Parts: sequence; C-alpha cells; structure tokens
Amino acid sequence: FVKNSNVLIAIQEVIDEFKSEIKPIEPTIYEPKQLNENLINQYTLTDFHLGMMAWDEESGDNWDLKIAEKTLLNFFKTSIELSPKAESCIFANIGDFLHWDGMDAVTPNNRNVLDADTRFTKLVRTSIRLIRQIVSMLLYKYKTVHLIMAEGNHDEASSIWLRELFSAFYELETRVTIDTNPDPYYCVKFGKVALFFHHGHLKRLNDLDSVLVAKFKKEFGESKFVYAHTGHMHNQQVRESNLMIIEQHRTLASRDAYASRSGWISGRDSKVITYHKDFGEVARN
Repeated sequence: FVKNSNVLIAIQEVIDEFKSEIKPIEPTIYEPKQLNENLINQYTLTDFHLGMMAWDEESGDNWDLKIAEKTLLNFFKTSIELSPKAESCIFANIGDFLHWDGMDAVTPNNRNVLDADTRFTKLVRTSIRLIRQIVSMLLYKYKTVHLIMAEGNHDEASSIWLRELFSAFYELETRVTIDTNPDPYYCVKFGKVALFFHHGHLKRLNDLDSVLVAKFKKEFGESKFVYAHTGHMHNQQVRESNLMIIEQHRTLASRDAYASRSGWISGRDSKVITYHKDFGEVARN
C-alpha cells in the first residue's frame, strides 16, 4: 500500500503533524576525548525483526520483544567498548528493523501472516526506546553520530516515521545527523571512501552496484574506496565487482518458523566495520 501515491501523501501529512508535537531533546555536552578524526566506525544492523516471535523447539532459538531488546543493547554495549577510538560513527540500520508495519501482523505487500509478539503500540514504544538508548550510548563515545533507518520490505511505512521522528527529536542535537532520504538507497561520503546502503528487497547483489553508481555519481566519482552494504536474505555474501565491494549481512535475530521450515539456516551476527578516510576498511569486530 505504501507504493500508492495518495497513501504516501496521507502518511507524510500525519508524520508532519506528529513531528510538530515533538519537543526536541536538548544538546548533550560533549567531553573531548582522544579520538582519531581519520576513522569512522560503522555499526551494521539489518533484519533485526523487532516484534517477531520464535519458539526454540520449532526454529532453534527463542525470540520475542524482551529477548530482542536485551540482545541489541548488549551488542551495542560490547561493540562500543571494542571499537577503535574513531571520532565519528554510523548507526547503519539497513532495513526490517520492525517485523511488521501496522495493526495487522502481515508483510506490507504480499500480506503474508507473521509470527508476532504483542501489540503494535508496544512494538512502537520499544523501538523508540531502543533507538534513543543506542544513540545516547554512541553520543557518549563519539563526537558525531549518523543515523540511517533504511526502508525494508517488512517496515516500509514504519521506516518513514522512524526517520522523521528522530530527525525532529534530535533537531537541536548538532552531533546527530539523520538520513531522511525517502528513496531506499543511502550514501555516506568519508574522505576517499563512499559507503552505500540498501536493504536488498528491490535490488540484489548482482545488479545493485550499477544502481548505486547511477544514483550517487558525484560521491562515486570522488572516491577511491567504495563499499555497499545490504541485507534481506539473512546470510553472509561478499561480491567484488569492477565498481565496488558489496557485502550482504547476517542478522542478530533468531530465524522464525517460516525460515526454519523452508530450510533457510544461517549464522547470526552483527559487525562494526572501521574505515580510514584515506585507506578504506582497516578493521572490523
């Protein structure tokens, strides 16, 4: 339904009204640290499926709202401690952060029924609380934080209000930037490095590179090191083309019953990738 232009206009009107009621958070005081201005840390998260329900006897691991919240906060707490002392960071949520997108627990386009934990209102509250906590953790370590809330096939509409909500919430916080691009392709330029992001539901590994170059000609042309990050398939793949390195990432979430019954089994992880502005990728945890 999101592809309907009238619905999109209506959603945007609701979001604009919603944003008008948000009181922006006051800027936090930054305490200078010995940080490397030549480095940026990318916290890579995709297909987290917050709100999904999984039963270990059926799919191998339990998953619900409480487990998901604890897992994500523990990941960021540990990874922030282990990450190099870069001056900047990217919280790169590459789509499907939420498992479903409205009052009905179904996929937006195909209306496939999903295994869902609890009510949508509780899911919304948990997602907002989680992102606020994570950004606060990142602001404590980094001078600047860039937030990407990419569109996924499970949260087409919710990714819109998440971007707009946090853009309004951090309006006064100059150390936080939000990518509010409505097009589901995203770019961060860092020195000689170009970083691209797309969930993977519209373009897959084999033909993603040409689309990204077409959309971000300037950034691509000015860069020596080019990387694209995607998800959607829940397994790890890396493809190096003539244009860039494209990496498809795993998820931290458990597999659901549908994935288990279909035989789609892969490992679970999330990565922090460190880039140097002159030399490209230099580390990962």
